[in-house]
This record gives sequence, structure tokens and C-alpha cells, in this order.
Amino acid sequence: MNWLDQSLMRVAAPVQYAAAALGRGVSHLVGDYVYLVDVKRDNNELYHEVSRLRAETRELARVRAENKRLRSLLGLRDTVPAETASALVIGKDTNAYFRVAHIVLDHPGVAVRQNMPVVALDGAVGVIKRVVGDSATVQLVVDSGFGADVVVERTGARGFVRGIGDDSRYVVRVEYVGTDDGVEVGDLLVTSGKGCRFPAGIPVARVTEVVKRDFGIYQSVEAEPTVDFSRLDEVLIVLTEEKEDCGPAEDRRRVER
Repeated sequence: MNWLDQSLMRVAAPVQYAAAALGRGVSHLVGDYVYLVDVKRDNNELYHEVSRLRAETRELARVRAENKRLRSLLGLRDTVPAETASALVIGKDTNAYFRVAHIVLDHPGVAVRQNMPVVALDGAVGVIKRVVGDSATVQLVVDSGFGADVVVERTGARGFVRGIGDDSRYVVRVEYVGTDDGVEVGDLLVTSGKGCRFPAGIPVARVTEVVKRDFGIYQSVEAEPTVDFSRLDEVLIVLTEEKEDCGPAEDRRRVER
């Protein structure tokens, strides 16, 4: 190798080294790009798979909760000493004068009549006020026109629950509770089985306020319904025989105490 070749090699060596290094860098860059593309694709696939599994989990939780409610409703049906029909709540109307819910029967053709009692897992819901085909309107226990004879579960003291019709809260008034009757805040009020066609022992409300008046023979008592009407989904209609209406006649009964 003569001096000219050696000179060319010395000049070309750095260039060749730089070109080789550049080539390796480009190769690594392309490899990293392909790797990132693969990673992004895998991440997208995992994201969609996770989203699908989450959706399935939510659906399973919903179905499990629905099955639990339905099993509880079936258990409630076994405790009611009368034939019942299940129904789904499809809407509610509330204002200063009326507190009603709209329901549709699960099984068409059931003979539902006005004033039949309606119950849910947590207790009394109200009574049927209007029937149109397989749909019905339920007068809730908080409606100002509703009334039911009740007893204090703890002491057996009797009273008459009447809705207040307050559009800002769900509350009832308990009338005809004597000053000597044992009733305290927290007491559970259940149906007495007298009038209004409700079977005995159905929870109606829990006492929230008791005021012993300085005069008169009755205490002033307020209570909160045991049923959460804002979360009411399924109900049972108690298919009772026709009896007296839940109205002023019940008031006259109380005078006989």
C-alpha cells in the first residue's frame, strides 16, 4: 500500500465511522419506532379489553342487585297473608296536594281495584287510586288524602297515620295518640290490620318527633315513612276483598277509643 492509499484511508476512516454510526442510529430509531407502534397497538387492545370487562362487571353487578331485590320481593310475598301481584314503578308525581306513583303490572290481566294496598320491601307504599288497563296510580302514604290505622310495635299503642302532603319532604302525622300512650322517637309504627285492607304488621313509618301538649288528650307525633320513595322500583299489590275506604270513617273509629 503506497502513501496515496494510506492517505485516502486516513481521510475516509472518520467518514466511514460516522456513516456506520449513523446507520446504526437510524436502525435503532426505526426499531424503536416499530416497537412503540406495537406497544401502542397492544395498549389499545388492552384498553378495549379492560373497558369490555368493566362493562361486563357493571352489568353483572346490576343483575346481581336486581336478583337480590326480586328474591327479597318473593320473600315479602311469602309473609303477606293474601294473594299479591307484582308491579314496576314507572314514575312519580309530587306537589303540594298529591303524592302519587305510577305502576305497571308485571303480569297483565290481574284484577286490580281501587283502594287495594300496595307494599314494598321496607313497608307500606300506599293504596291504588286509579286503574287503567294494566297500569295504576298509587296514592302514597305521604299524600294528604291517605290514612291507615297503626300500632306502636314496641308498646301496642294505637294511632292513625295520615299523610301531610308536604312537597319538600316525606313525612306523616300520627293522630289520636293519647297523652298516656307509650311512644318515643325511633318507635316503629306498623299496620294494625284494622281497615284500609293492609295486613297487620306491615311497617309504615318511624317516629321522628313527639310533643306532649300542655292541654288536650292527644300527643303531637310526626314520623318518617319506612319506604324510601325516591328509590322505589318494585312493589306488591295486595289483592284484598273490598272493605270500607280509608277515610273519615277511620277518624270516627278513633273517637271510640
